[in-house]
Amino acid sequence: MRGRAHGFAIAALLTLGGAGAEAQVENRVGLDFEGSLFWQNRNDVRIPNEDSATRFSLVDVIGSGPFGSFRVGLDFDFAEKHGLRFVAAPLEASETGSLPESVSFAGERFAEGDVDAAYQFSSYRVTYRYRFFDGDRWRWKVGFTGFVRDARIALSQDGIAAEDTDVGFVPLAHLQGRALLGERWRFLFELDGLAGGPGRAFDISAKLVYSFSDDWELGFGYRTIEGGADVDSVFNFAWLNFAVASLRYSF
Repeated sequence: MRGRAHGFAIAALLTLGGAGAEAQVENRVGLDFEGSLFWQNRNDVRIPNEDSATRFSLVDVIGSGPFGSFRVGLDFDFAEKHGLRFVAAPLEASETGSLPESVSFAGERFAEGDVDAAYQFSSYRVTYRYRFFDGDRWRWKVGFTGFVRDARIALSQDGIAAEDTDVGFVPLAHLQGRALLGERWRFLFELDGLAGGPGRAFDISAKLVYSFSDDWELGFGYRTIEGGADVDSVFNFAWLNFAVASLRYSF
């Protein structure tokens, strides 16, 4: 169902690129800040990924949210059609919750009842992108993202604590579409994603952006992050949904 939803969203966005209005303004150096509230639709865990450990849901333990997060980004074009983007996106959710049953996690046994739980999935990214289409309304860029994840899952209860941490690199495909909707309104779509092997990762956003001066833009929209890994050391798949607001300064 999630795959069909993602496919439908992308197809719908692509069909919007019809007849247009004015020509787009060339990009400058841009600095943006995005604040958000996010909800967990899914966050299933088993560490290690073997019969000795228990598969459980962090949604059941600490709830669906909302939790707060933010990200900052910097982008610029270093040639007519070539650009770079840098993003830092720390993300963490931690609460005192309740285990619905006893759980074996990361070599420790936790009893049913109150528990402190933490989930971290921070990311740091460098994206190269190439502008392959620049029409009257739509501008499209394609490229690839070097994605460094800093992940952590931890449980603590009555002096017993266990955690699993993972820092790793994942290459992702990148797509950005930007459409003129009027003199000051824009629609912005971005995708970083890759699927294959034992895991997948998708970060998809859609925003309405209002330019209230030549230098400043304000955006509101939706972001979804979905993915995970199924390997010997860890099973973890999460689906997070975000309500986002962003502010961008160009110079």
